[in-house]
Amino acid sequence: MKRAWVYIVQCSDGSYYTGCSTDLRQRLEQHNDGTFPGYTAKRRPVVLKWYGETNDINSAIAAKRQIKGWSRAKKEALIRGDWGALHELSLSR
Repeated sequence: MKRAWVYIVQCSDGSYYTGCSTDLRQRLEQHNDGTFPGYTAKRRPVVLKWYGETNDINSAIAAKRQIKGWSRAKKEALIRGDWGALHELSLSR
């Protein structure tokens, strides 16, 4: 199995983008040089705010889909590592 990462970057407009990749360093370079099309292409530069390692790309895709559905407050709690707030925000939905 090839490990993979799920990550959150903050774009130049302050918004967050959640993605996944088997090569995190290369993907961040692609986001910042504009060769990764889509949401971040016109919101550069991006700054890595959080990442988590998974055992394979399918796990990373599942985690990405879950995090994408979260509120901004919940994503920020994850970024801060504030597990108490993350738990509370999970209960309030």
